[in-house]
Amino acid sequence: MRKPRLKLSTTEAAYHCISRTVNGERLFDPTAREVLRHMLWQVADYCGIQVLTYALLSNHFHLLVRVPVKVPIPDTELLRRYSVLYPRPTRYQTARHEIIRQQLAENGPEAVEWRRRQSALMGDISPFMQILKERFTIWFNKAHNRYGTLWSERFKSVLVEPQSHALQTMAAYIDLNSVRAGLARDPKDYRFCGYAEAVAGKREARMGLQYLLGGRSWEATQSAYRELLFGTGAGDRDHGAIVAPQDLQRVIKAGGRLPLAAVLRCRVRFLSDGAVLGAKAYVATQLARYSRETGRRKNSEPKPLPAITDWGDLTVMRGLRRQQFD
Repeated sequence: MRKPRLKLSTTEAAYHCISRTVNGERLFDPTAREVLRHMLWQVADYCGIQVLTYALLSNHFHLLVRVPVKVPIPDTELLRRYSVLYPRPTRYQTARHEIIRQQLAENGPEAVEWRRRQSALMGDISPFMQILKERFTIWFNKAHNRYGTLWSERFKSVLVEPQSHALQTMAAYIDLNSVRAGLARDPKDYRFCGYAEAVAGKREARMGLQYLLGGRSWEATQSAYRELLFGTGAGDRDHGAIVAPQDLQRVIKAGGRLPLAAVLRCRVRFLSDGAVLGAKAYVATQLARYSRETGRRKNSEPKPLPAITDWGDLTVMRGLRRQQFD
């Protein structure tokens, strides 16, 4: 039975979303990742969702996105977003954009239905991920003369407390994917991640990281975020060197602690499987709502992260019985 997906519909939310290829096959070469990168920004613009950061790899991708509160969208903005996703009418709908504008001006039943259909796809994480994955699948299958499913399952997501230490920690974990995979020593050198795009000057990528750091200037954001990534500031990468999984397990068993930057260079399952990540009060609120809606986890409490580093006040909704790091 599919587990109910925890969503917020009346308040701002942030999600860490993950999707993997079928059988974990390494299908995405640099060209495919470039197309997926372009589609990511395009679909996010259409859906009104802010990409805070991301990482695209050969067999999976990570996204950290902010979903604003849903509000009525003016016709001019609906048309702009529609043109982003469908910049050119098809050969069967050569006048489609003009027809839509005319219908909206007349404000008849067709306009009401068109607004309803478009609005239903905006401001919601599920349609955003569905559109992104479907559009990329169509391109990939056509480009590689294949058919059938490309993705192993429906995307997995973790609800992250917005505007918090949780969001910054998750962002750093995502941007460090290329370091964990051995693709780069510094994520700024890996083209297919949010941090590298921000360093390269992409406005939307910079805005995502600036949101994470409380709306500071780009210069202040860059300095603070690199300190989070590397632990000791922009110039020192040794302090945040990769820790081998077996070494990390030994530290855990010995009750020792490591710098957060070092821990984030390991695959931390709590950051992808914990369901909700945030301060204890935030996770408790989501647990209570989840219990009301599903009847499950009525007696659950927020689960602390293992004391391997200073996580601040972070907790998760779902504890893990299996190995926590690998």
